Amino acid sequence: MSEGLSDELARAEWRKAKASGANNGNCLEVASLSDGRVGIRDTEAPDQAPFVVRGSVWAAFVDGAKKGEFDF
Repeated sequence: MSEGLSDELARAEWRKAKASGANNGNCLEVASLSDGRVGIRDTEAPDQAPFVVRGSVWAAFVDGAKKGEFDF
């Protein structure tokens, strides 16, 4: 991970779903980053390196989740 990205992730404003309290901490947090990228991390492991994806990848994931494509 580049030093610039590391600094950006350290300063990022992480947010999680409003319903996360009902999930006993089993949540993901996301942060908007420069160049349209999105950081994704596990709330139970905030010190681990997050995934960073392009905004278009995040949008496709959210769209698929809304359509139920990832339901078990």
